[in-house]
Amino acid sequence: MVAVGFSLAFGVLHIIDFAVGEWIMLGAFTAFWLHHFWHIDPILLLPVVFVIFTVTGYLLYPVLKQVIDQKHRNAALMALAFTFGLSIFMRGSALSLWGFNNRNLITFLSEESWPLFGVTLPALRVAATVFALAVTAVFILFLYKSKVGLAIRAAAENRTIAGLMGIDGHHIARLVYAIYAGLTGMAGIFIGAIFSVNPEMGLRYTVFAFFVVVVGGLGSLAGAIVAGFLLGIIISFGSVYLGGSYILLVLFFILYIILLFFPKGILRKGW
Repeated sequence: MVAVGFSLAFGVLHIIDFAVGEWIMLGAFTAFWLHHFWHIDPILLLPVVFVIFTVTGYLLYPVLKQVIDQKHRNAALMALAFTFGLSIFMRGSALSLWGFNNRNLITFLSEESWPLFGVTLPALRVAATVFALAVTAVFILFLYKSKVGLAIRAAAENRTIAGLMGIDGHHIARLVYAIYAGLTGMAGIFIGAIFSVNPEMGLRYTVFAFFVVVVGGLGSLAGAIVAGFLLGIIISFGSVYLGGSYILLVLFFILYIILLFFPKGILRKGW
């Protein structure tokens, strides 16, 4: 989900959002506190968190647009600086409010396990995988079977020409950023439930998202999906054979090798 939203945001907005990990972190904390006060299972809070973060992204986009629309500046560099500063602000605010302590996000699946093809797997991880695949499938159908999806794809291919065809580029970009925020917020619930919730949890997922988008091809939805599976395989085997502390080293080494042979990513840009 994070890879799809991140890739979509780059395809339309042409910026790399270094606050993606903090969106995930805030999604996990939002579910934690809603669960704490409402006593509703975090899994059932997925649509609530999606709505909250979609609205937040929709309201925040005009601020981002003001930054990247300064004609006398390098728009990509300014957007990079803005999102980097936003990530520091989000992380610092979370640290000030909630401290460094890890918190557990308990769901009804946390202690469950399911047999699958003769192997017993943690139910929460299986549910997270199935949910991510389902959301990705629905999102692809939305992009290819709806008028709004067609407008998003057109804006991703060439925003100027899309504007000449009557597509409101500003509205589409704002909608895309809102969807991106909503998807990352939902992903935070599963990540927080599988691991733990703390203000520093988002940093590694910013690296993961960057890896997926660059390896898959900047702005390529199909590439992001393929690179996401590749990332999962690398993390799984790397953790077993090398240990978790070497994962980032392995990722950047593989990123370097892939870019040597595929400078534009595995599938390049395309919708």
